[in-house]
Amino acid sequence: MRLWNRRGERSRNERRRQQRGDNSEVVRCSLPPPGPRIFSVATQIIRKAQETGVVKFAVNGVSEQHPCVIPCFWPPSLVFLEVTKLLSVMKEFFSAVPGAAVGEIGLDKGSHGKKIDFMDQVQVFRQQLKLAKELERPVSVHCVRAFGDLLEILQSEGPFPAGLILHSYLGSAEMVPGFAKHGAYFSFSGYLTSMKPQKAKKMLKMVPTDRILLESDAPDGLPQLKGCSLSCVPGDASIPQEQPVHSGTTNIDSKGTLNHPANISTVLGYVATLLEMPEDELAQVSYRNAMHLFSYPGSKISEEAALL
Repeated sequence: MRLWNRRGERSRNERRRQQRGDNSEVVRCSLPPPGPRIFSVATQIIRKAQETGVVKFAVNGVSEQHPCVIPCFWPPSLVFLEVTKLLSVMKEFFSAVPGAAVGEIGLDKGSHGKKIDFMDQVQVFRQQLKLAKELERPVSVHCVRAFGDLLEILQSEGPFPAGLILHSYLGSAEMVPGFAKHGAYFSFSGYLTSMKPQKAKKMLKMVPTDRILLESDAPDGLPQLKGCSLSCVPGDASIPQEQPVHSGTTNIDSKGTLNHPANISTVLGYVATLLEMPEDELAQVSYRNAMHLFSYPGSKISEEAALL
């Protein structure tokens, strides 16, 4: 998930919001798409995240179900359609939801991706990128063990003026300039805590400040940092609901425990530490970047972004 967060310095736009009666901290993150793991408690999840400062959610895989949700979609099953039918089907989807962004789409050579021939993935991915460019909307990209292939495709299909999000980026520092050249934003989630700190720090230092985004990747991407307190998803059977949740303890199973969008604050703190940047400053940076990225014509926040 990507984070909008305005804390610390009060801007002209912030004062305008307060004059309208909106005193909430503005945070951009994303909520998990509805599914058996969280669908029944989606309203509770939104409420808890909003209590911690989250006011907008970019959600992959859904249409608009809540006023605070910015939908981003591309039905995964469409990878099995003939490419000639793909664009016409998706154009209908995006025509019906003009405020939606594209995603997530991408390339996967991991255990899940191996179920689909990689050349088929590439063929469909190229068509998806072409449509995102035609629609002039940002696109969220999933990439597992295929960063070299991804960069090669972006070089031939790019640049992407509307922006391209490298979701939960765990690629190398050396590849950052190449991706940035083609319009990429780099979004960091709790998965960053699985990377060796020195490697993560080197990579983060390579990312241009105006391309940094933060996300929770809930219900996945649970941060794994010893001693940090985390919010839990109501009804998660993997943890005792009546006890505080601390990462690095026996309460947490990174593979089985669901991640809550409110835990984006932990991601913010970790990235700020590695960048040696005050949390408030990083929050403002990621907020501005997300507002710019998601202010495309027709989006829910285009009017608000114009006030920045």
